[in-house]
Amino acid sequence: MKRSIYHSDRAPKAIGPYSQAVGAGGAVYLSGQIALDPATGQLVTAGFEAEARRVFENLKAVAEAAESNLAAAVRVTVFLTDLAQFPVANKVMGEYFNEPYPARVTIGVAALPRGAAIEVDCILVP
Repeated sequence: MKRSIYHSDRAPKAIGPYSQAVGAGGAVYLSGQIALDPATGQLVTAGFEAEARRVFENLKAVAEAAESNLAAAVRVTVFLTDLAQFPVANKVMGEYFNEPYPARVTIGVAALPRGAAIEVDCILVP
């Protein structure tokens, strides 16, 4: 099966051995994004809402690099280090998705890379 690799300079560079997104079999799989500022490579530290917004901006940039957009998302996974932040994450996600919404899973985790409070990945079917 042919795979396509996608990269956006408007999202942070991968911090490990992975691609920002891989297309295969008619779907595009976006790697998890944390709130790294693509210009500095530093984690956004202006509060949880700003961190969540940066995560979705990073996902949006990668989706656009794959010649798609977040409206094509069929599955979103949200990882939170504090499930008490779920209402804020939900509010911010609502700014980036419209009905019909993608399927979603939210998982509470002990820690995320670089001390992030939120990580999100998604699958697009353009």
